[in-house]
Amino acid sequence: MKRLAPAFALAVGFALTTSAAHAGLTLCNRTSYVLYAATAALTLPDVSVKGWTRLIPGACAEAIKGDLTAQQYFLYAKTSRAHAGTPRAWSGATQLCVKDKDFALHLPFNARCPADGYELSFAEVTTRHLRSWTTTFHDSPDLPTPQAAERAGLKRLIGDTGSKNAVTDKQVDAALKAFKARLHLAAAAPTAALFDALETEAMKSAAPSGYTLCNDTSGDIYAAIGQQMVAQSGPVLVARGWWTVAGGACSQLVTDSVAGKKIWLRVERAKGAVLVQGPAKFCVTNIEFDIQGRER
Repeated sequence: MKRLAPAFALAVGFALTTSAAHAGLTLCNRTSYVLYAATAALTLPDVSVKGWTRLIPGACAEAIKGDLTAQQYFLYAKTSRAHAGTPRAWSGATQLCVKDKDFALHLPFNARCPADGYELSFAEVTTRHLRSWTTTFHDSPDLPTPQAAERAGLKRLIGDTGSKNAVTDKQVDAALKAFKARLHLAAAAPTAALFDALETEAMKSAAPSGYTLCNDTSGDIYAAIGQQMVAQSGPVLVARGWWTVAGGACSQLVTDSVAGKKIWLRVERAKGAVLVQGPAKFCVTNIEFDIQGRER
């Protein structure tokens, strides 16, 4: 096995272990968080990106089925929005398109994202050209077994649902028993079903993340945003657009936490009539765009 040094988009706390597997690309979760992972397979000139694979603590899932024959593979993973505190992510330096909900994209490599997509920074998975591979996410401090990760995950999620006094094993067991009774779950309910119920309940009280734009007008509007992102060379200003937001609808323009970060917004109607603008200058085009820097 080889432990890879992690690169974190939002907060430290994960490490990664990789090893040979039985089939395809398998992902295992040895953390106390519910994780959502997206994978990508590069066979030039195209790349196929798929998400989201859900991983409950202590479990594994096959993210890519069949022999691994692509030239390169990439991976991005993030914690569930049900968890309290700062979101965590495992990422790298390769920008690839994703969507908020389950998706499968097949695009030319380095192509612009579709209107309902956006880019995230994926890490390369070094499969050593083997036809099967397993990647395991680890907590810090390390959880020694899948069973320990499962237990830590249940403890974290019961706390995320509002059980503030679930600290000791006895208190956690009591809180889980009360939770099952309140949601009419069987005492011997499968662990996966318990995780499903806990995550759903925790989502009800989770603080929303990201940036969403809602259109209260009767017609379509077109939105572009500016953000300061972190690149290998340091901070860089990035402009993205255009999102089409139908009348009476909303669109999530940023999915990661924007706490303490600036967002610049420009909104237009058809034919360029401006609804929202400001003094900050960013580069744009008349078609979908993703532009780093604003020097030109």
